Amino acid sequence: MEDTLGYKEWETVCNALGIGRQCVLLRKGGIHEGREGFSFRHERFFLFPTRFHAQLERVRVVGAVPVAGGEWVVGDEVPVRFWCEAAWARTLKSWQVVQQLEPFHIWNEELVRERFDCGDVQQIHCALVRVFGLPEPWMVPYARKHGGCRTWIELPEPPGNRRLELRPVIPDAQFSEWQEEIEKIVGKA
Repeated sequence: MEDTLGYKEWETVCNALGIGRQCVLLRKGGIHEGREGFSFRHERFFLFPTRFHAQLERVRVVGAVPVAGGEWVVGDEVPVRFWCEAAWARTLKSWQVVQQLEPFHIWNEELVRERFDCGDVQQIHCALVRVFGLPEPWMVPYARKHGGCRTWIELPEPPGNRRLELRPVIPDAQFSEWQEEIEKIVGKA
């Protein structure tokens, strides 16, 4: 059920998405994605922040919000603050196209290139996402099932109807402008 799906992403990136500094997700996939590998097979999901000790070294300083504390351990309360709706998702096979998306995310070029080159095929999955803020963080108890190299996780049922209270993190006009710019770029792919 999409109402309880979480998309695992570095906390620093979740913060950038949440302040409107980033609007694309780039993913190659984790080692536990299964035989078919990763895909943006869900259109709506919560952002589940992960903590990786070196994530600040892998992002550009602009838009990077420091992460407080170490990696989550079982029993920690994970603050889920954002809901995403994917406008579309595509697989990009041109490094030149991927490079042109740099203004729309905070990852450094080295990391994006590593992800693009990883595996047998040079490509990366890209999704344009509209991000919405929850009125207050939803504190999700961290469980063992939330760990590992997988993107999609099942979350508990959220309290109340959180989707009715969502607010876009950037105005409609700004999102439409970015969407148009990005679609011009990826239309070349």
